[in-house]
Amino acid sequence: MNFLLDTHVWLWSLLEPHLLNSATKVAMANPSYRFYLSPITTWETLLLAEKKRILIHHSNPQQWVLQSVRNSNVVEAPLTHEIAVRSRQLQVPHQDPADRFIAATALEYGLTLMTADSNLLNSPQLVTWSVA
Repeated sequence: MNFLLDTHVWLWSLLEPHLLNSATKVAMANPSYRFYLSPITTWETLLLAEKKRILIHHSNPQQWVLQSVRNSNVVEAPLTHEIAVRSRQLQVPHQDPADRFIAATALEYGLTLMTADSNLLNSPQLVTWSVA
């Protein structure tokens, strides 16, 4: 199975794994599954750190994010023009650009989106996995 990690799922896996349900922990430990991460997650993580909505115990958040991506078992899901177009075609109840890009990435690459976001979990367009 191939998954796209929503930003909070990736952060929880690194910083607060107790927030993930047991099925998600088992899935994330399964070497036959492949996990993808959008560059939007890097952008969103840095925004959250700048706004002090997450606490990264590192002197350089940019360096921490890049190092964490390299050390995670994730594959980059490149951002494309097709994803940008698809992000505007989604039927989700809010306009959060990060969520739209991440959801569009899952659709474009045929990935199951791992998330706890009820707006995304309830989208009829997405294949999702609830992590909470």
